[in-house]
Amino acid sequence: MPAPRTQSPASNRTLVQRFSATRRGARLARLLAAHQLTEWGHPHGTEAYDAVVLVVAELAANAVLHGRVPGRDFALELSRDDGRGVVRVEVSDTHPALPVRGVPGADEEGGRGLVLLDALTAAWGVRDRLGPGKTVWAECAAAPPA
Repeated sequence: MPAPRTQSPASNRTLVQRFSATRRGARLARLLAAHQLTEWGHPHGTEAYDAVVLVVAELAANAVLHGRVPGRDFALELSRDDGRGVVRVEVSDTHPALPVRGVPGADEEGGRGLVLLDALTAAWGVRDRLGPGKTVWAECAAAPPA
């Protein structure tokens, strides 16, 4: 009989959850991400917590506002990789349109989401997902918790 496989404790963690493509669903995604970060040892007010929660809020809002397909949910995947020192956020929706980076005017209310991603993340991008739509991913620097 083969020996059981062992994992290093708390080196990689993942949370996956689907939400309704509504403002309430986006809010719940942000709240769940905030709770999970605290559980992982990144408390409120730390740089990693603030960056990841804002990135989740932005990507979830985009999934609801721009990626919504009636009757379809969006998905959040949050993973922590202590070896690389990152928290990865992935938000998947079923709409085929890709995010477009614009240059908003000073008096415009929207259009700054991708500018925020540039400022808060080590890297971000878009990839196809299994099934219709796309996944927007972002990686935020997060030193392993003490």
